[in-house]
Amino acid sequence: MPRAIARVGNVVIAETDKWEVVEGNFPPSSTNQDLLKPSDHFTYCSWKGHATYRTVVADGKTLENVAWFYPKCFDKAKHIENSYAFYKNQGVEIITEDE
Repeated sequence: MPRAIARVGNVVIAETDKWEVVEGNFPPSSTNQDLLKPSDHFTYCSWKGHATYRTVVADGKTLENVAWFYPKCFDKAKHIENSYAFYKNQGVEIITEDE
């Protein structure tokens, strides 16, 4: 698996060598939970389940609902359960080894 970093400006919010290429998922242990604030936003995916969102506060920026995870995935997506994905077009930069 490629190494990946998610950052806002110069602040790293997640870093891993176990990056899942579904939506660019980072394991929870690789994610700086102090930078992720609870959100009331939720969505549903028919093959992954219910997504819970987080707001990222980093590098002087507040990025609403740019991080999400699936706390209880359906069977087909169990490998990304509790892993974080980030919206790249809303202020989070994802860098992978293969880029």
